[in-house]
Amino acid sequence: MAVRRQAIPGFGLTLGYSMFYLCLIVLIPLAALFARPVNMGGAAFWAAIASPRTIAAFRISFGLALLAAFINAFFGLIVAWVLVRVPIPGKRLIDAIVDLPFALPTAVAGIALATLYSPSGWIGRILGTVGIQVAYTPVGILVAMVFIGLPFVVRTVQPVLDDVERDQEEAAATLGAGPFSIFARVTLPAIGPALLSGFALAFARGVGEYGSIIFIAGNLPGQSEVLPLLIIVKLQQFDYAGASAIAAVMLAISFLVLITLNSLERWQQRRRFGLGA
Repeated sequence: MAVRRQAIPGFGLTLGYSMFYLCLIVLIPLAALFARPVNMGGAAFWAAIASPRTIAAFRISFGLALLAAFINAFFGLIVAWVLVRVPIPGKRLIDAIVDLPFALPTAVAGIALATLYSPSGWIGRILGTVGIQVAYTPVGILVAMVFIGLPFVVRTVQPVLDDVERDQEEAAATLGAGPFSIFARVTLPAIGPALLSGFALAFARGVGEYGSIIFIAGNLPGQSEVLPLLIIVKLQQFDYAGASAIAAVMLAISFLVLITLNSLERWQQRRRFGLGA
């Protein structure tokens, strides 16, 4: 009897190790997270997630994370474009600064942002002269989410933009297309999936961010309280079931949003390469 050989040697063993590691690190903790809300009962579960304080935290976390992701997508694309296409001095320094939110502990980032944007800070003092307060308001939460999410967009778009062939852009220019038309019709479709991936990563990081937000947000229930902080408060009150219920709904919403964005990304790729809708 002939033995069927696998195309990749050791595929079965590596697949088994991969699935074991995935279950141990990801699936089992997530299953444990959903186990407690299931045992709560429908009434207790609804009471935990439908209180005005919880709904306000959901609105603040997801709303500001979505807005921050849009801001990061726009400015992250500009930064990536400058790093790839614009010959400027000090490009390596700018490239290193982009990674700064990755290197900084989130608490340090939060303290630095709160110091800068507080009413007595360098930037906060200037903004205060025109009646704008950033620190200890939802605007401060938005600033923190933008700060920690920007590198995800830049690092996702930059290598793809660097690999984009310039021939099509030059051909469009010879046919009379302007810079904005070339970007919209040639360059953007090529980097669109990467830009969407960076958007999704920035959104996910913003929703789950805690360390850099608590120092610059006012942390007032119903006004500037984010979901991770509310979960910590529930745990400190020994309301483990309520914290698990909020975390489970937060995880489910984030998962649905990421699935939607990933499906849209695959659709863009298939459309670009002519594989059908």
